[in-house]
Amino acid sequence: MKYQKFTFFKVVAAGLFVLCAATIAIAQPTPQHALLALSKADHTLAIVDPVSLKVLARIPVGTDPHEVIASADGKTAYVSIYGGGSLHELNVIDLVAQKPLLNVDTKPLMGPHGLAFAGGKLWFTAEGAKSVGRYDPATGKIDWCMGTGQDRTHMIYVTNDEKNVYATNVASGTVSILTDSLVQPPGFAPPGAKPHQDWFQTVIPVGRGSEGFDVSPDGKELWTAAADDGSLCVVDLAARKVTATIAAGVVGANRLEFTPDGKRVLISSLRNGDLVVYDAQSRQLVKRLSIGHGAAGILMDPDGSRAFVGCTADNYVAVINLKTLTVSGHINVGGGPDGLAWAVRP
Repeated sequence: MKYQKFTFFKVVAAGLFVLCAATIAIAQPTPQHALLALSKADHTLAIVDPVSLKVLARIPVGTDPHEVIASADGKTAYVSIYGGGSLHELNVIDLVAQKPLLNVDTKPLMGPHGLAFAGGKLWFTAEGAKSVGRYDPATGKIDWCMGTGQDRTHMIYVTNDEKNVYATNVASGTVSILTDSLVQPPGFAPPGAKPHQDWFQTVIPVGRGSEGFDVSPDGKELWTAAADDGSLCVVDLAARKVTATIAAGVVGANRLEFTPDGKRVLISSLRNGDLVVYDAQSRQLVKRLSIGHGAAGILMDPDGSRAFVGCTADNYVAVINLKTLTVSGHINVGGGPDGLAWAVRP
């Protein structure tokens, strides 16, 4: 009996060794150029190989993850835990070790949602506080914030020089331009504004329900899409005013992105699953493509060959061939996919 027990334990130990060795052998490292995709339903961040379109790892994140962004060196990801404006957490993920690092409590900046990474810092909207904030990974602190006074401050874009911050305010139907007084255009600066000490805001009315937006690659225009009536507004960023309104009919518009060459604009509809393509110069419809039942986050391949769209209602990320404007594949990243981002290590 003693011999049998000894043999049994040796067999079990040998089996565990083989299993561990196999696990190590099949571990998939994060590629230098990785696609990141959030699953709202599974509460995970998927790391995807953009060549094979295979999920290499799934990392747990908090309840109700909505947006993701990577640091400039591609080693760290940040995930906003939104909760409709009620939660107050940013998850920090080690993309190389493929594990959670820490959670940042954003209180009193409630409802973090839109994310941008510029100047070595994480910028985010705080919808529940009608604000924009900035987190410094070096100090582990939120080192700046500014209120918009607008309802549902949701998505964000930060210029490379960190002097202009753009945000959409969904319920107010406005775009906020927050500007460091040092670079404020002539005629916009309020009396007494001091360089590096004051930030101020220009509020531009656009369509009600405007959420998704993007800035053209040349930095001259901001386009935003209104979910209520499906219209597109074009904002001249130098003049700081709407110069065109396009009756696009993208009801339920959720996200809007320029192609890398700036020639086309893609708009997703969370209501009907359409992906609508417009010519940026002529402002005419190019194609309306059905990709599912509810289209949300959009991410462009840097080389301009593909777009990735999180189809939340369909539980997949659709891969769009930008040359043919057809669906070329699907990626299963988990239930309710939405936020997408690139992580690129030099």
